[in-house]
Amino acid sequence: MSIITNIEDLRVLAQQRVPRMFYDYADSGSWTESTYRANESDFQRIKLRQRVAINMDNRSTASTMVGQPVTMPVALAPIGLTGMQYADGEILAARAAKKFGVPFTLSTMSICSIEDVAAGTDNHPFWFQVYVIRDRGFMERLIERARAAHCSALVLTLDLQIMGQRHKDLKNGLSAPPKLTLPNILNMMTKPRWALGMLGTRRRGFGNVVGHVTGVDDMSSLTQWSAQQFDPTLNWNDVEWIKKLWGGKLILKGIQDPEDARLAVNAGADALIVSNHGGRQLDGAESSIRALPRIVEAVGKDIEIHMDGGVRSGQDVLKARALGARGVYIGRAFVYGLGALGETGVSKALEIIHKELDLTMAFCGRTDINAVDQSILLPVTY
Repeated sequence: MSIITNIEDLRVLAQQRVPRMFYDYADSGSWTESTYRANESDFQRIKLRQRVAINMDNRSTASTMVGQPVTMPVALAPIGLTGMQYADGEILAARAAKKFGVPFTLSTMSICSIEDVAAGTDNHPFWFQVYVIRDRGFMERLIERARAAHCSALVLTLDLQIMGQRHKDLKNGLSAPPKLTLPNILNMMTKPRWALGMLGTRRRGFGNVVGHVTGVDDMSSLTQWSAQQFDPTLNWNDVEWIKKLWGGKLILKGIQDPEDARLAVNAGADALIVSNHGGRQLDGAESSIRALPRIVEAVGKDIEIHMDGGVRSGQDVLKARALGARGVYIGRAFVYGLGALGETGVSKALEIIHKELDLTMAFCGRTDINAVDQSILLPVTY
């Protein structure tokens, strides 16, 4: 195996080792994928100001996100099916995040359950992501399970009332566990490391749902249930209800418009995430990094602002921080690491991003991440 120096190296290795349907699930967007690509490419248009003859000693990337200390202002984003990238994937990613000192966010549509992750990390606090679904009783039980597992923040996803169409998922027949069609079997035969890992774990379905909902006992009944349960009637009253029910730190994910950002403030959220769901929902929407400055200008004094989408390096983290994001989430970047090398790969992804962040901050004449602002950037021209 060649030396891994950046996130792209991990992506290439993950593509080699993860079955096509699960690699494509993580590495794709909706429709033409224009927003998915823009999330990444728009970061490259932002240029940094190089500074010299400044004392660069004693640098610190330590900060806080919703009041919690972090080694760097980065959290692992909620990603469904993470446990299909690598056996017990959510547990392994949570362990890597714990060791590094950054938050891990578990998706409702994870393979490993809330309880699995809590047990696998010695009850270390993590964040939990929820959707608004029609079965409010299940939502109440899910939030109570998160509380019992000592989750320290709840992330409410607002941009998945209805599902965007992702062509690759339809063509691959995405399911968990995978349907044993001839193309799938042939593809999995080329991924022996992945297959051995999956044979060695009992966690192959959606652990937060199967067995916790009446009538949902397997993949086929789950597919039916989830198609009916994402609630298209979601509104701000639901957000206030969840805030009251949870009672702890609430982060709202999926904000792209200043008007929605103001409504998020009014709903009593502790933070919002500028996000277009990784380009997986509304294709043709603006990239997250382009939307960020307007939202910071509109509500940055009233609420903590985070962002995700297209982050593949520590330089991206620094640019987002300079434009007003208190914290930045990585999704695909850590999933590539997981698919490539398991827990070691997630740790490697975090190390790569941290080193890039630290060095770039120094080259821009800053030694403390909390002193980074827009003055480290050149004017942006699109």
